[in-house]
Amino acid sequence: MSNKKIIVICIGILFIGMAITAAIFLTEPEAKSEGATVETAMLVDVEMVEKGTFEPLIVATGTVRPVEDVNLSPLVSGQIIRRDPAFAPGGFVKKNQVLLQIDPSDYRNTLEMRKSEFMQSQTTLDTEMGRQQIAEQDLQLITDDSLFGGNPLTQEERQLVLRKPQLNAVKASIGGAKASMEQARLNLSRTTIRAPFDAHILSQNVTKGSQVAQGDELGRIVGTEYYWISATLPVSKLQWLSFPHGDSEKGSPVRITNRTAWGVDGFREGYLDKQIGALEDQTRLARVLVKVADPLSNTTEAKGKPKLMIGTFVEVNLMADPVANVVRINRDYVRSNKTVWVMMDGKLEIREVDIVLTDDVYAYIRKGLEDGEKVVITDLSTVSNGVGLRTEGATPEKK
Repeated sequence: MSNKKIIVICIGILFIGMAITAAIFLTEPEAKSEGATVETAMLVDVEMVEKGTFEPLIVATGTVRPVEDVNLSPLVSGQIIRRDPAFAPGGFVKKNQVLLQIDPSDYRNTLEMRKSEFMQSQTTLDTEMGRQQIAEQDLQLITDDSLFGGNPLTQEERQLVLRKPQLNAVKASIGGAKASMEQARLNLSRTTIRAPFDAHILSQNVTKGSQVAQGDELGRIVGTEYYWISATLPVSKLQWLSFPHGDSEKGSPVRITNRTAWGVDGFREGYLDKQIGALEDQTRLARVLVKVADPLSNTTEAKGKPKLMIGTFVEVNLMADPVANVVRINRDYVRSNKTVWVMMDGKLEIREVDIVLTDDVYAYIRKGLEDGEKVVITDLSTVSNGVGLRTEGATPEKK
């Protein structure tokens, strides 16, 4: 075969291939768009809010401390001759119960001596009163003589004749003897050391046979009727709490918890008692005192309730005064710069809000949100006013 024929055949094959390729592209079916949608709005969760009156719960921390705390010490010296078995660490005693008895022998003898001195002074007074009568008779004679030309007595001379200085000295002696007798009686009574109130014994430093002197520390007792919890909280929260104006009133209710020691369900109840008029030095927080009755659960009413222990770190939940005409939302839904994301007509609105108060869970908003509006609770990576939003189940926008 000549070269010319080969070239013609190759060109023919090439044209045939081109024709087949063109036919394939021209007859290929075209894809059609039927019912396709493009979702451009972001899927979010929302929470509808309502305006009303709410009672915030302010959470703070505090330390248990006694209301009545006394370090016992004697006012007289001597040897301890008796100790009540209840006067021991962990014991409980009643008001006026005898805790310790100092040997009263010396003080009883001293009292008898002072009584004797007082009686001697009384006898001296009786003797002086007899002399007073004689002095008055003498004065009468002197006065009668003066009526017949004698010289009348001056006031000072009359006092001397009537023995007034001697009488005053005897009366002063009686006063001193009586005071000494009363002091001796008081010292004798002080040899018996009693509980000043219903108390729990924290420490005991002496026992029978111990020699004590005035001012020695005998032990430490705390009252069992009430304990305080000294709690700290921001100054801005004080305006929402109620404090009593007298001993007969009670402040805001308080719930005390200690999950470490009492578990999840254990709690005690108390009330706000006092506000300390100075901030804590380091934290600059306000200090309040919560009062808890029967902290050691000694009464029938408190039987089975957890016992407070001095020095324990606890959590206090303070019931604040009601806040009216506000919207309450979870504080996590408040964004930066005190703003809230609101879904309005499928669009995002960034609202500045006026937060009246925040507690441990909620934020209470006076302005910026209205009743029935939808707050976006989903965290978004891209945030700007007017961004399209949609919720689960809403009809998507078609393009």
